[in-house]
Amino acid sequence: MQGATFEWEGREYEYDPKSADWYWAVGIVAVALTIAALLFGSYLLAVLVVIATTALALHAAKHPPVHRFALTEQGLIIDHDLYPYEHLHSFAMLEYIGDDKPPVLSIKTESWFAPHLLIPLREVDVDALYTHLLERIEETEHSHSIVDVVAAWLRF
Repeated sequence: MQGATFEWEGREYEYDPKSADWYWAVGIVAVALTIAALLFGSYLLAVLVVIATTALALHAAKHPPVHRFALTEQGLIIDHDLYPYEHLHSFAMLEYIGDDKPPVLSIKTESWFAPHLLIPLREVDVDALYTHLLERIEETEHSHSIVDVVAAWLRF
């Protein structure tokens, strides 16, 4: 990318292969919820459970794509999408102590579709990147959202 101050690649999440037992457990819970919804006459909920379970199983089997990240003077670029600095509220660097996971750049944005970005920082100078961002947007404390916690619990 032309004019990039920092450039790196990373996956949205680390792929964790699921065992057959994982799929069986999800299927059993889905069947139980579907039966309970049907017994209570909530046909729409039963259909929603089936659709959600199918989507969850398909997502679990999918390998995450590799994304290209770049920080320029205009803002953050993810693949071909530009997030200008004026649309970024704050950032934080999250590290996983005692884990082999790389540090993560957490960014809160004004975007309704992507209000919280978590970007893995592999093969990039984290200290220089931190200084670059500190000059442009505010640093605040970020914590993982409930969606992040549930995704980690489901091994996504």
